[in-house]
Amino acid sequence: MQIRDQNILVDCGITQGRDASVPVDSWPVKPAEVDFIFLTHAHIDHIGLLPTLIQQGFKGEVIGSHPTIALILPMLEDAMQFEALRASEIKKIARKIEDLSWGFEFGKTFDLGKGVVFELGRAGHILGSCFVRFEDQKDGAAIVFSGDLGNFDTPILNDPDSAGRADVLFLESTYGDRLHGDRAHRMERLAEVLDRCLSDGGKVFIPAFSLGRTQEILYELDRIFSNTEYQSRFPRLASGTRPPVFVDSPLALEMTRIYSSLREFWDEEAKALLKAGDHPIKFDQLYGIEKHAEHTKLLEVKGPAVIIAGSGMCTGGRIVNHLADGIERPENDVVFVGYQAAGTPGRTIQGHANGSRTVALNGKKSRIRAGVHTLSGYSAHADQKGLLDWVERMPEKPGRIQLVHGEPKARKALAAKLVERGYSVETV
Repeated sequence: MQIRDQNILVDCGITQGRDASVPVDSWPVKPAEVDFIFLTHAHIDHIGLLPTLIQQGFKGEVIGSHPTIALILPMLEDAMQFEALRASEIKKIARKIEDLSWGFEFGKTFDLGKGVVFELGRAGHILGSCFVRFEDQKDGAAIVFSGDLGNFDTPILNDPDSAGRADVLFLESTYGDRLHGDRAHRMERLAEVLDRCLSDGGKVFIPAFSLGRTQEILYELDRIFSNTEYQSRFPRLASGTRPPVFVDSPLALEMTRIYSSLREFWDEEAKALLKAGDHPIKFDQLYGIEKHAEHTKLLEVKGPAVIIAGSGMCTGGRIVNHLADGIERPENDVVFVGYQAAGTPGRTIQGHANGSRTVALNGKKSRIRAGVHTLSGYSAHADQKGLLDWVERMPEKPGRIQLVHGEPKARKALAAKLVERGYSVETV
């Protein structure tokens, strides 16, 4: 996007699954010509290309909310370890990113120069996530990029803010064709799976993104374990008989530490729990697995146990080893709490439960005999209703809406609903 001769890039992620990517070499604007990169949040599918752009000459400014800027370096340093880069190169790129990055407050207007201003609003997707509104003060033209929008009443996170007027709105559409279950229902279903785990001595594997989803699951587990209602309905969850919970991911543990340090950005519910002496993402029987040797020992641990590990779509990471070792055992369960892109092992497992199909894990096919559960209420993305509600909270209809960040079916369904409400919509 170009505003008043300034080249602005909003997000620079890498694709997952079968999603197509556009090589940087074919971009109409070269990395060295980009003046600003705005990051809506710190997930790799929104920041993962930043090291490549640095290597190819980007030397402008990287802008995001304060929490996002705090989170991007550990996320990118972890991602770069899987590329053909020496440790010295990773450190050099990390230092460059740190030098170029600037954090800004939510809800305030800042000058970008040449008569252009911007504002960051809370998006409710993960800690620090935002939408971005640009306005040309000379002609009043405004553009809003939604980033990834989240849900109301999400643990730890403040609810999404309302966006201001926009001539053009770029709107995400990940779940534009479906509705999520409510928060109470998802916690009940998670409690049911845990109860089953304890009843047959199995393991519950939760593939979870290190940033956002892991912390949300820890919050919900703590609520379940400490809630007398769940203990009365599911006696095996009562205090003293709860299963051990293992977070088997160095990155997720680092993200959890950073989340804890950013408590000024938590919502009021989480702050109130902390003030009352109940840390919302720490509890008894919670164990962090840092070293690979500890991970190897954990593979041999008998159930019942809950194991949270990445990657969230089972494309790599320690969760693959756990699944390869345990997915053929009927006493175990796999609980999906996030989106599974087409072409990923997670999507294969999610779509073919209880032994009907196989999945390739660590170079061999495993038959799916474990129970498979999808808790859609845990999605960090707003569903169709949430997206429509967010658009309708804007002070006036955008002149044009372009739908992005969603599969064709989701974009088509959301576009139809928006058109019904009188909006001008395009899909890209």
